[in-house]
Amino acid sequence: MADAPRRRLFDSHCHIIDHRFPIVVNQGYVPPAFPLEAYLAEAKPLGVVAGAIVAGSFQANDQSWLENALPRLGKGWVGVTQIAADLPDDEIVRLARLGVRAVRFNMFRGAIDSVDGIVALATRCHAVAGWHAEIYADAAALAPHAATLAKLPRLSIDHLGMTEAGLPVLLDLVAAGCKVKATGFGRVQLDVPRALERIAGASPDALVFGTDMPSTRAKRPFAPADIDLVESTLGPDLAHKAFWVNPLALYRIDGLSGP
Repeated sequence: MADAPRRRLFDSHCHIIDHRFPIVVNQGYVPPAFPLEAYLAEAKPLGVVAGAIVAGSFQANDQSWLENALPRLGKGWVGVTQIAADLPDDEIVRLARLGVRAVRFNMFRGAIDSVDGIVALATRCHAVAGWHAEIYADAAALAPHAATLAKLPRLSIDHLGMTEAGLPVLLDLVAAGCKVKATGFGRVQLDVPRALERIAGASPDALVFGTDMPSTRAKRPFAPADIDLVESTLGPDLAHKAFWVNPLALYRIDGLSGP
């Protein structure tokens, strides 16, 4: 880590776990602390200069941790939050002014019977504050709902869609304009280089890289070699889009100069 970073990165998916704020037990799991200072100590040497901090299932709909972290991060940093379906519009606007850019839906644990509520809330958030929707799911389980999700104003799918079986569904969504987070390589059940190649081949604007730190519940945590994997698989030009150009466009970041 003594060498200067070779890349300038936007980390499109990281978690801050600060036990000073409410943590919800999720399926018996309580994550270890990973406060902002710990994240920055690991991320900055990698070349991370901006990013999106993402609400985890263990934070439920609490906003206090995000309200604390975002002002401390400053320019180039945004939030992805979880909210109740009945959160008033003025609260969505308030969170947008704080720096929130997206609403997240964790559909990975449990059956997916309907996406009507997701579509309704995502559509309202986009209309009120310009937010896009981010979905954490096995993309294979989204197959019955792909046509409906493709109509959302803007959509992103976490962790390469998680499974090999989900890749065809994911590619159909990419063809409709969906973005895909190149994150969580240690938690997915698929051939990561092949998935990266196929997604970038379908749309060079689709992939957005993130560390997924601290990789809660992943079989293997994030490693700096994951960054090298993206670059060696995609080549420098497409990797630069995933590391920088695409996430800045997705999260509507203005005023940051390129590498």
